[in-house]
Amino acid sequence: MKWSEICIETVNDAVEPISNILHEAGASGVVIEDRAELDKKREGGLFGELYELNPNDYPDEGVAVKAYLPVNSFLQETVDDITAAVKNLSAYQIDTGKLRVSVSEVHEEDWATAWKQYYNPVKISEKFTIVPTWEEYEPFSTDELIIELDPGMAFGTGTHPTTVMCLQALERFVKPDHHVVDVGTGSGVLAIGAALLGASRVTALDLDEVAVSAARQNVALNHAEHIVTVSKNNLIDGIDDQPDVVVSNILAEVIISFTDDVASILRPGGFFIASGIIGQKKDEVRKAMTDAGLFIEETVVMEDWVCIVGKKAE
Repeated sequence: MKWSEICIETVNDAVEPISNILHEAGASGVVIEDRAELDKKREGGLFGELYELNPNDYPDEGVAVKAYLPVNSFLQETVDDITAAVKNLSAYQIDTGKLRVSVSEVHEEDWATAWKQYYNPVKISEKFTIVPTWEEYEPFSTDELIIELDPGMAFGTGTHPTTVMCLQALERFVKPDHHVVDVGTGSGVLAIGAALLGASRVTALDLDEVAVSAARQNVALNHAEHIVTVSKNNLIDGIDDQPDVVVSNILAEVIISFTDDVASILRPGGFFIASGIIGQKKDEVRKAMTDAGLFIEETVVMEDWVCIVGKKAE
């Protein structure tokens, strides 16, 4: 089979929605080349890629999002649909930058292995390291928590700033025996993280059947099936058993729409960890939380993305 590489040159704010558009269009694997990665310094120098970056793998500026599509009679139509969907992101106030789309043919034997070079173990917090499934990785310490993910599946690698902030917040707020609800689970990375932190029960929810399938596979890869239940569900509809923590890494508008529902089901003293929030939406989300009766426990910013934690009164 022949494959085509579609390359979308954009900016960081648009990486996650563009990646989702590509997966929904049937892409087999997504590669993200962010020029800023070459100069990024993690807090305290402790976190980041556990390997040497090659400048030749990155664009001259901005971010290149690449994906692979089979060459068939529908290819041009698929590329046109992807281009239209990406251009439409501006309607949701998502900055896509200059936005250039190009397509090139790739030999199957090159595609089958070459994309893996972009994925390596990444230490993203004091405890968590995300490791591609094909990598052999030796932990640096006995308390390091390893999350194995298959980046070839939908919903990315778990290293986007919003995911990183959520995992770091879970480290601070999840205690042994907690019940955690992950709304919009995507790859399942946050649900897996909660299970590794000692949660006795994790409910992972997503309305997208592709996400549900990907999350179940990743949960199985991490041997967490006895703790994590993945279900197709619209937000928190039908959840009423007072979880200790609700975490959600989705769009700010969606978070605002169901914050009242989260506040009503959280146990007293429980936490709502919310991310996927672009900087200009921060105040709106904070207001939604306080209007729902939650106290703002913390607000964290990373690369213009925001994670807000609200706490329900004891």
